[in-house]
This record gives sequence, structure tokens and C-alpha cells, in this order.
Amino acid sequence: MKIATVQRSQVILHPDRSRVLLRPFLVPTDPRAARICAQVMALPETEVHALWQEVNQEFGGRHAKTREFLKARFELVRPCLPAREKLSQERQLLLGAYFTHEYSLEAAALFNPSIVPHPDQSDLPPGGLRFILSLRATGEGHISSITFRTGLLGARGHISINAPTRYCLEPEQVPNAAYENGLFERKLQELGLVGDFSRQVLQELGSSFTLDDLRASLTRTAQQFRARDQQTGAVSRKILMLAQSNYEVQFSPDSRLSERVLFPVTPSQSNGIEDARFVRFQHEDGTQTYYATYTAYDGKMILPQFIETQDFLHFKFITLNGPAVQNKGMALFPRKVNGHYAMLGRQDYENIYVMFSDHLHFWHETQLILKPVFPWEFIQLGNCGSPIETDAGWLVLSHGVGPMRKYCIGAFLLDRDDPTKVIGRLRGPLLKPNENEREGYVPNVVYSCGSLLHGRQLVIPYAMSDYATTFATLSLDEVLSAME
Repeated sequence: MKIATVQRSQVILHPDRSRVLLRPFLVPTDPRAARICAQVMALPETEVHALWQEVNQEFGGRHAKTREFLKARFELVRPCLPAREKLSQERQLLLGAYFTHEYSLEAAALFNPSIVPHPDQSDLPPGGLRFILSLRATGEGHISSITFRTGLLGARGHISINAPTRYCLEPEQVPNAAYENGLFERKLQELGLVGDFSRQVLQELGSSFTLDDLRASLTRTAQQFRARDQQTGAVSRKILMLAQSNYEVQFSPDSRLSERVLFPVTPSQSNGIEDARFVRFQHEDGTQTYYATYTAYDGKMILPQFIETQDFLHFKFITLNGPAVQNKGMALFPRKVNGHYAMLGRQDYENIYVMFSDHLHFWHETQLILKPVFPWEFIQLGNCGSPIETDAGWLVLSHGVGPMRKYCIGAFLLDRDDPTKVIGRLRGPLLKPNENEREGYVPNVVYSCGSLLHGRQLVIPYAMSDYATTFATLSLDEVLSAME
């Protein structure tokens, strides 16, 4: 059967090594910290002035708020300095520079994109659609973060990307973010951490609490339990780690979207925030929220997690819980189905499953819906982003892995009312790496984390061998007609 005709775009997003973040370097507890501070303190003011001028000239123009960052780093090492010592502004900034470095977040790759409509669709040409593209940026140490681009889809399928600015920045963590007591207890229950100690910790807190409130309650309760329970310290640390893994961040409103970087913060993310699958979710009351599933990686374990945002300025990072929260590639449906949240997953590294839940944070039961049956997918199947609703059913782009670990993109169709039923499937791939796409960080791979419909055109952003990103467009009608 004839497969739909693919139109490859000439737009290619290559990793840009010049896009650098200011990042902390060393910590005040490092054995070298006190020695470094002492050496800088011993410098005469004239040499401090010359050194600071050199640093400022070389790095000041590469970042939007260099002085603010260096001053904050200085404040963290101030305890290493003699008490009541008065320092010049330049010496403070120079000290901050010794505990700062640049990180090239795209040095290795810019790949695995997902695409969603932009919240702002004003002032567009007829038939145009403004979009947000999320990308996995990978740099030194194979650490992955999320970065963004904006662009425009034209009425005739033309794709343009807005050039990013020179700067990159991280958000500020929202202070005193509130935790809901009942929801937090349910997460503890899923982790097997509910007992006398945790109950008393939560009983001392109100219906909502902050991280500082939790720390104080943990300290008070631990003092009471220490004599009776040898496990108190371990449980306390796990409770605190859960709270720290559920956090909120806020970007400056005057920042451009292309400047914003979601960099790993928690221990579970320490080696990467990988393969975010963003989707614009339609609530039953008509409001919309952007959600993304992603894979947190600490260098040893992978853990599916969740992001929530209304405006791409304020983001909530949320832990997912339940026995179905396993493996990579969970992808949320863009609305509830039959009154339940629905999600695709790949719990066993090989097949595609669907799951339903009454709460976005908790997933328990799964149902197998698709196994590899064609040669190009014998090794494994997975989704390439959230299902797309069409008149014919839920269109799901899939990835299949075949001989020589070659990744291709295919498609299948689920029943709109019962997504456990597969009602159509392509025998062959829609997209496979051509000669211009097969060389990269991971050869012979095409991969996407989310596509969208623009009219009757299917727009697929995809990674070329885990190195760079481009686009393909196809006729939706051709894709559907090729289904078996």
C-alpha cells in the first residue's frame, strides 16, 4: 500500500556551541574554597581591579545579568571569609567569578523536539499558526536540558523559526511554594513512606505548607522519634527529597522564550531532563494547560516525571507515582477520555500500552495495545508524542527500531471513544533516516517527541540522528488512507 508523500523542510536547527549558561562552579564546602578565597583576599586592590576588568570584558557581554549572578555566587562563599571584612564591589564580583563557569548547553546536540500552538495567536497572517518548539539540548557530560524556539507555520505549509537571542538563562525557584497536605500524603503512600513518623510530620502542618514548614516539622518530629526508631533519619531524608522534587520555577517576564532553559535541579534529574513531550491539554471547562512528560535521569536510573505551565514563564515540576510509572516515553492525551486522564507508555521497553487515571499524578493500571509485528519495528515500539485527535480517531506517531538499531517513524490510529482499540496501522514507516540524516551523535535515527495538525497537514519536527532538528510535512488524508 502506498505510504503518504513526505515533504522534508530545508529548515535545520543545528546545535550552537555559543549558547552558554552561567552555572555554579565548586561549592563553599569544597576543600579548595577557603584557600581560593584566601588567595583572592591577599591580592592588592590594583590587581583585583585589573583581573575584574579582564573577566568583565571577556564574559560580561555574553550574558544578560552577569553581575547579578556573580554577586549571588559571592554571597554563598561569604562564610569562608573573615567576619566583618569589608570588600570592594570588584573583589566581591571577582570572588564570585572563581565559583562560576560557563556551560554550553547545546555543545553536543539539539534534538528530540515537540511542537505545540503558542498561547499568543494574535497578529498573524491568514491561515498562519504561531508555535512553540521544545528541544532537548545536550552539552558537556551528556547532561540534557530543555530549551525553546518559536516559529510560524504558514497557510501553505511554510515553516519559519525565529532566531534565538545571544543569551540563555535559568529561572528562579519560586520561594515558599505551597504543597497540598492530602496530595503529598498520597505520594508518600505510593512510595511506601507512610507510618507513624510521617503521619505526625504531616499532622503538625496545615492543609497546605511550604518547604520550610516541612523542614521544621521533620526536625521537631525526628527529635521525638530518634530514641525509638533507627530508621527516622532515612525516612526523613526521603520525605524531604520528595518535596524537593516537586518544585516551581519562574522566568523573568522580560525574557524571550528562546532564552529560557530548564536545567536539571533535583538529584533525580542530575544527569538530564530528557525528551519532553509537550501537549496543549483541553480541560472540561474549556481552559487550557500545557503539560509535558519527561524522563529524569540521574546517571543510573530513569524516572518519568511531569511539567505543568500556563504561559511558559511559570513551570511546575511534579513527580509521577504508581506502578505504571516506568520506563521512557509516557505521552498524555490532549483531553480526558470518558472522564479519565489517558496516557500512552512503554512499560516493558518493547510494546505500547495505554493507561487511565482519575488524577494526573498517579498511574496504576496499564493495558497492552500494540506489539512489534513488522520488520522495521521488531526490536521495540514507542510513541513519538501525544496522540492527535482527528475525525477518524486518535492518530499516534510511533517509533520503531529494526536491524542495526535503525529508528524509523510510523503511525497508528486508536478509536476516539475507546483508545484501547487499534483501528488502523501503517505497515511501513512514514519517515526513515536518509543519507543526509543518518550521521550524528547516535547514527541512523529519526525521532520526534510531538507533532501537530495545521489544517489537513501533519507537521512533524524530528531529530536527525540525535544531533540536529528539522521538519517534515505530510497530508493527513494520505496518512489515514494508507492505514490498514
